[in-house]
Amino acid sequence: MNEKVRCLIIGSGPAGFTAAIYASRANLSPVLYEGMEPGGQLTTTTEVENFPGYPAGITGPELMVDLKKQAERFGADIRFGTATSTDLTSSPYKVTIDGEKIIEAETIIISTGATAKYLGLPDEQKYAGSGVSACATCDGFFYRKLTVAVVGGGDTACEEASYLAGLASKVYIIVRKKELRASKIMQERVMKNPKIEILFEHETLGLTGEGVVQGANLVKHKGQPNEELVHIDIDGFFLAIGHTPNSGIFKPWINTDEVGYIKTIPGTPLTNLPGIFASGDVADPHYRQAITAAGTGCQAAIEAERYLSEKGL
Repeated sequence: MNEKVRCLIIGSGPAGFTAAIYASRANLSPVLYEGMEPGGQLTTTTEVENFPGYPAGITGPELMVDLKKQAERFGADIRFGTATSTDLTSSPYKVTIDGEKIIEAETIIISTGATAKYLGLPDEQKYAGSGVSACATCDGFFYRKLTVAVVGGGDTACEEASYLAGLASKVYIIVRKKELRASKIMQERVMKNPKIEILFEHETLGLTGEGVVQGANLVKHKGQPNEELVHIDIDGFFLAIGHTPNSGIFKPWINTDEVGYIKTIPGTPLTNLPGIFASGDVADPHYRQAITAAGTGCQAAIEAERYLSEKGL
């Protein structure tokens, strides 16, 4: 038997939980499914020092527990389960949970986030939270006056390297190809920065260190006659090779860009379908911060309340 709800929230990061707080206080009786990674990406982050209201800092998992408790305090129905398919041809919209249960929702807030791309090295998991990061603006503060490396050759890598150069004593950019893919202005910015050294035609083999990252083993000119093994001493290893928005099950109906980020009307969480809103990293290729995600979760819940009110639902 299908279950009918007024407001369905898919995803449980800062965007999803904030949407649940606002939707609950608006008496929308929201149902939130936490997804495959309850709490979202922040659950893999050790220290969070830039979320307002925590002057001494807080761990990512603790922050998510606080947000979840706050949502539950106002009556949000938070459940384990993952949305596995959707039918958004008409309202009420149908979302299948774990391949079995079907939820019919008058409004949907998509807060499924985006997953950072990794190289696939075992050491990335070994040193997760201990020197490996996929967000310079989140974790760069911890590497003041230290040496770090950024992997990638596009605009994101150059932006992350430039940001880190304002904190660290030295920044390596590890680039697999002979040139950067970044825009000319970004290339010029990193090449002119005395703190940044670009290692062209280098690939990462692994990371070293006792408990925390202390170095990286690289290969230069891989597969060529002049192949060479290289070691660099670093304190932090930043991935900047892109993110994959978790939007696959919505793509047949919801407009996305070429990467997969959900398109919204600028300045709003509104998608191309009435009653369906997107918040957080799944619709944000630029900022990807907990506080900006929370803000769009707030917007989505307010818009859902307005939509339901206008429809008399």
